[in-house]
Amino acid sequence: MANQLFRTKSLEVLLEEMKGEQRLRRVLGPVALTSLGIGCIIGTGIFVLTGVAAHDKAGPALMLSFVVSGAACIFAALCYAEFASMVPVAGSAYTYAYATMGELMAWIIGWDLVLEYAVASATVAHGWSAYFRDFIGLMGIQFPAQWAGGPFDITHDKGFFWTGQYFDVPAVIIAAIITVVLVIGIKESAGFNAGMVIVKVLIVLFVIVVGAFYVNPENWRPFAPFGYGGLFASGEPRGMLAGAAVVFFAYIGFDSVSTHAEEARNPQRDVPIGILVSLAICTLLYIAVAAVVTGMIPYDMIDIHSPVSNAFIQKGVTYAGILVSVGAIVGITSVLLVLMLSQPRVMLAMARDGLLPRSFFGAVHDKFRTPWKSTILTGVFVAFAGALVPLHILADLVNIGTLLAFVLVCASVLIMRKTHPKAERPFKVPLVPLVPILGIVFCLVLMGSLGWENWMRLGVWLAIGLIIYLLYGRGHSLMNTIREEKTALYDRQPSTYDKL
Repeated sequence: MANQLFRTKSLEVLLEEMKGEQRLRRVLGPVALTSLGIGCIIGTGIFVLTGVAAHDKAGPALMLSFVVSGAACIFAALCYAEFASMVPVAGSAYTYAYATMGELMAWIIGWDLVLEYAVASATVAHGWSAYFRDFIGLMGIQFPAQWAGGPFDITHDKGFFWTGQYFDVPAVIIAAIITVVLVIGIKESAGFNAGMVIVKVLIVLFVIVVGAFYVNPENWRPFAPFGYGGLFASGEPRGMLAGAAVVFFAYIGFDSVSTHAEEARNPQRDVPIGILVSLAICTLLYIAVAAVVTGMIPYDMIDIHSPVSNAFIQKGVTYAGILVSVGAIVGITSVLLVLMLSQPRVMLAMARDGLLPRSFFGAVHDKFRTPWKSTILTGVFVAFAGALVPLHILADLVNIGTLLAFVLVCASVLIMRKTHPKAERPFKVPLVPLVPILGIVFCLVLMGSLGWENWMRLGVWLAIGLIIYLLYGRGHSLMNTIREEKTALYDRQPSTYDKL
């Protein structure tokens, strides 16, 4: 059993999978991949989480929080880029773990990616609903409160309680619309996303340029009212590092580019470009927006729900607030599209290996060439979770799960350099082992800056995944089937087995 759990999947087998009928269509170039990355990164983080992080965690030191989170992501992004150029197949970190750490670790990280993409999608659907309701409110349309949120919540002071609401209707509607778009096809989805990316980047540049005229440097004093710490806090984490752990959600998205390596026209070149360029652009924009928002108004007056648009409204620039609200709706929509686009591709890779039912999760539509069944299932999950589960619970799960995935990817680069030193690497991580080690350290620091409840929830999620693997995945694993076939062949013809 131990041999099976830690058996790796060879690069030759991974690349052979690209030749079958169930492979995805190669239609994405470097611009489309970069657009997908930006489309997933710029959204909920910049339009929503800047408020929570500045008001409750870091103050003006939020600028440094984005630098720390961005640094952790840059180290991880370099590792993702190397793997994506070596193994241009669907699956992202799951596939990389299978090639380096074995089946059990691959399952763990695959299950972790389900947590990242599916739960992040539900979180983003929440944010989209809030901005949509605020926007139509500015137009004089009041959305019924009982249809604008989930039925329960859990807080430190109140515990579990009923909210009096039914479910979040706008979150369900946007999840359904995005699901339909994604089933139609990757090319159409990428084009739809590219249009939204252009709009929201223009809005972000508008915020930076126009907001700079309203910046008062006095608002940056004190620069770090909660300090620079937040690591392994006994109570609620506060400080610059705690802020970095919160805004880390803002960077989730660059790794989604690697899940589309199988759909890239020239993955060895285009996927690393898409990952690194999208992350670099968004990091600079994030730092600039954080500087502008915390400079426009004192950190303790920043609205935690709609910080960017509200900052302009507080300054009396109402038209700018409305414009930013529109940009937020567009931006968050594109984030939701890319997250829901990525999730089925991870499950497709797991199904190909037999760890999930291949007839369902591995099914590719004859006409659209998309994993349509798992896309619909993802849409149903996002709709239900986004409509019923509290926002803060979803967001906390996403951050710690993604950080764990980044740690494992950085470690996988170190392992692969030892086990396959001569493998072809069209893109190579520079300064190995320094860069992967720094990626591991930065991500572990951010994980330590999250509350203990997040560690507990992550443990429960991984335990559920382990049960599923033991009950289904281990027995249906393709690698296990190959082993049984070889054993049977050995029983009949030992000499033939020796040649395999």
